[in-house]
Amino acid sequence: MPTKGPWPLRWIADLAVLAAAVLGLISCGCGSTPAASGAVRIAGSDTMLPVNRRLAEAFMRGHPGIPIHVQGGSTGRGVERLLDGSVDLCAASRPFRPQEISRLYDRFGTMGLRFLVARDALSVLVHPANPVRSVSMSQLAEIFSGRIVNWSRVGGPDAPIEVVLRPPNSGTYHFFRDHVLVGDDYASPTVTALRASDVDAAVLDRPYAIGYGGLVHHQRAVALGIDGVEPSAESVRRGEYPLARYLLYYAPAPPQGSVRVFLEWCVSREGQQVVEASGFIPLWTDG
Repeated sequence: MPTKGPWPLRWIADLAVLAAAVLGLISCGCGSTPAASGAVRIAGSDTMLPVNRRLAEAFMRGHPGIPIHVQGGSTGRGVERLLDGSVDLCAASRPFRPQEISRLYDRFGTMGLRFLVARDALSVLVHPANPVRSVSMSQLAEIFSGRIVNWSRVGGPDAPIEVVLRPPNSGTYHFFRDHVLVGDDYASPTVTALRASDVDAAVLDRPYAIGYGGLVHHQRAVALGIDGVEPSAESVRRGEYPLARYLLYYAPAPPQGSVRVFLEWCVSREGQQVVEASGFIPLWTDG
């Protein structure tokens, strides 16, 4: 995919999902979708909440006739609200799971569409007093699965590791499990951080804690390098950081009206400047 200049909406939609969604609309007219109206309703990922709010505010300044209503609550919560028709878009920090796509088809007669909004470097966080500054992916898997339980095993102090997790309805929880644990189970957490913004505080309260969160959500905790690569916009753009991910909007069917106008604006130059100003990584650059 190109990395320079604004991307047309047709490039942002996942083409395989688009084809399936259109086929579903043709072959099954029994489903219904939320009606397009003046307002656009978004709910889902807490990771995306800061960028969703800033996108909404900037969009409404230029489109005063189209209100944007934004709520967080988790990717899982956004899926449920998309399915019950109370929102137009689900904000997701992970791809939809097969059972969620199956439920979309059962509800609407389509398999849904996904639209890329931004990129993120999922960061692994520790207390500033912890001398560990980098771990390998294999060490990370062993820490979060409970096979490594003391910092001395990864070059740190002789102290027990305290694991901070997001709850199971969090998209970040699933993304990390799928890409780091790769089928393994999490260890029992020391603490569960209900919101993305809570992880930083939970790690700072515990000198021997480790957690994870989006690039924008850590303020004072230290983000570890993984396999020697620091989480940053540059390492994501170069394809070097192993926990890079896309942040997504899902719609149950090809967007029309206000929803389409908003999605097209999000991937415009102006929308992607808002993404960057929010602390996330834009989909493309001008350089």
